[in-house]
Amino acid sequence: MAEKEKKKTPIAGNLIDNAKFLQARIGVGTSFDLGVRKIRVLNREVHIYYCNGLCDTQYIIELLKQIVRVNDDERQESQAWKIIENRLVHQQVSPVMSLDEAVDKLLSGLIIVLVEGESTGFAVDVRSYPGRQPQEPDTEKVVRGARDGYVENIIVNTALTRRRIRDERLRFEMLQVGERSKTDVCIAYIQDIADPGLVELIKKELQQIHVDGLTMGDKTVEEFLVKQGYNPYPLVRYTERPDVAATHLLEGHVLIMVDTSPSVIITPTTFFHHVQHAEEYRQSPGVGTFVRWVRFLGILSSLFLLPLWVLFVLDPSLLPKSWAFIGPNKQTNIPIVVQILLADFGIEFLRMAAIHTPTPLSTAMGLIAAVLIGQIAIDVGLFVPEVILYVAVAAIGSFATPSYELSVANKISRLVLVIFVALFHVPGLVIGTTVYLLWLVSIRSLNTPYLWPFIPFDPAAFMQIIVRRSAAGAKVRPSIVHPQDRQKQPT
Repeated sequence: MAEKEKKKTPIAGNLIDNAKFLQARIGVGTSFDLGVRKIRVLNREVHIYYCNGLCDTQYIIELLKQIVRVNDDERQESQAWKIIENRLVHQQVSPVMSLDEAVDKLLSGLIIVLVEGESTGFAVDVRSYPGRQPQEPDTEKVVRGARDGYVENIIVNTALTRRRIRDERLRFEMLQVGERSKTDVCIAYIQDIADPGLVELIKKELQQIHVDGLTMGDKTVEEFLVKQGYNPYPLVRYTERPDVAATHLLEGHVLIMVDTSPSVIITPTTFFHHVQHAEEYRQSPGVGTFVRWVRFLGILSSLFLLPLWVLFVLDPSLLPKSWAFIGPNKQTNIPIVVQILLADFGIEFLRMAAIHTPTPLSTAMGLIAAVLIGQIAIDVGLFVPEVILYVAVAAIGSFATPSYELSVANKISRLVLVIFVALFHVPGLVIGTTVYLLWLVSIRSLNTPYLWPFIPFDPAAFMQIIVRRSAAGAKVRPSIVHPQDRQKQPT
């Protein structure tokens, strides 16, 4: 990187040399979306370079009008550079010292103004990226609350966050990541709350990302940041809701925003961050606590319901006679474990098919699969009814998990536990569950224990996980993020 900085090409006073450089470097004159407008101002050539599709044409036209009027109002040719600078009627005008810098800004959507005889140009931020309007995220819907959500434009995303936190200490630091893509990545934090060590750690990790481009956006950043490997459990939390992001900023978390990604990365996070949902905080504390407990029950059922049922099927003596009705009540030639695996994979097939199918067709396909395929599979003897029932309940528990990444990870863990139980019965469930918990305990995300506040145990913080506290009662920020100011509210 240091070598490339030394080799920066200065802006030449001869605009023909600059034009040749830009033609060879980025294809001005070859790529149809890159263009140049040449005008003469005070007997000097002025070249304005732009990238179609990333600029607001109306702004460019207004700037051209102002510059052309210089010929009618001014006569001091020696002051042409300063006069043109004053006529660039825009709030974001910055000097450009090299052609390499000009290239980066031009491909980001800024226009570059070069003046004959001058070694410094201007960059004017007239970006207007194509994109959609803020709307409620599909995966984080609430009954009552804000309906805006993050979009693929990083400028809009920072504005949605700033609208909720008008604190002068809120910081948005911009970096560029990707040797070829030069994607804008923003680090957001509140200066007097967030741990400075955490902010520096994230900056260091982002600066050490050496990759051609971030075509997959925030997911690529995550894989470099936390070095997850093949661990299926999410080590950062994603959100598309500005209110959720703002809440975490006020708690002392650091956010990472990636241009072209509608999701924001929240760091650091634990397992219990992934089981919370905005709906809990849009209702009264009592209702929020009830919703949270129901969700916890769904998550537990998605993990342990099938392994427990398989254990009782394989060893009926573990059940009292009054519970014998849980089945199976029919004999079949296909082992129960195989039926469960087939049914579980079948639901996964349906989920994938629904994603890749147009919405009107996916609804019809889901009904056909649920009613016809399931019933026919039972009639022909492929499945016993109890398998369909318990697999469906476990699947509903997965869908009740707020974090999609966590639900998939729980599904993988559930299948492993089912196989352990099938092989070793009671010892398989005990050993499998113990290994599972020890594995979760060993996970750390940005030096943060994954199962905090359960392990290491923090009674006060754990009680806030179990019971949804009212806003007036939540006076202390979570200690796991090491906030500089522990108090949320003055006492």
